[in-house]
Amino acid sequence: MGQDHGTEAEVAKPAADEHAARNALDHAVKTRDASVMDMVRRSIQHRQVMLAFQPVMQAQTQGRVAFYEGLIRVLDETGRIIPATDFIDTVEDTEYGRMLDCIALEKGLAELGRVHGLRLSINMSARSIGYKKWMRTLHRGLDQDPTIAERLILEITESSAMLVPELVVSFMDDLQRRGISFAIDDFGAGYTALRHFKDFRFDVLKIDGQFCQGIATDPDNQVLVGAMVKIAEQFDMFTVAEMVESHEDADCLAALGIDCLQGYLFAAPSVRPPWRREDAARRVG
Repeated sequence: MGQDHGTEAEVAKPAADEHAARNALDHAVKTRDASVMDMVRRSIQHRQVMLAFQPVMQAQTQGRVAFYEGLIRVLDETGRIIPATDFIDTVEDTEYGRMLDCIALEKGLAELGRVHGLRLSINMSARSIGYKKWMRTLHRGLDQDPTIAERLILEITESSAMLVPELVVSFMDDLQRRGISFAIDDFGAGYTALRHFKDFRFDVLKIDGQFCQGIATDPDNQVLVGAMVKIAEQFDMFTVAEMVESHEDADCLAALGIDCLQGYLFAAPSVRPPWRREDAARRVG
């Protein structure tokens, strides 16, 4: 009997330790998320939200820019620029996520209005399709300049598109008729049902960076990316490889038939893109 009681105690202690560890982890996650939410709230309240611009290069002529992507950034209380990867997962399902989508779109449309040769992609969540302020922002920007629609690309992540596929299809149909292009972002990272993929009719397929980094020495990823290129060709989509960081990977991706390349090999996202630096230089001159 004594041995049985000892065994029960030995079993109970690890279980109690695991429960305590889980509670501690839950508390840490909640504390971190609350801190992130507070940072985003303050940034929106004080209008400390901006876009950083990263070029997307033509794969066959790697010195030529195909378009730019506008990436949302916020400032923390110290004035540091915080990238979206540090906060977007926490706020995406919340009202703050919708507000950031609105601000990103507003700033992107304003940039397109100022720089007439610019083509720009802006990220959005499928959750913003039914958000009235986002739609008002879009239509107000399109109505101000008839050339903006054909220079605007809206990027929707694969996982977001699959939340409400029928709504996304209808939304895209309406806006593609006005000239707007659509990109499916982070393709390969989510779980796209091919029966829906046939209906989406995206214009651009952006391949998740996990398949592109180090691809020059990864035969498996070469096969996978080659298959994605074939899918894109079948559905008349341009392809963009994300997170390209070496010349070897860039050359490999170009050989696989990728149309465009994006990554730190060419440029990091910048809040002072070339056209702003040129404007500043002209003013000084």
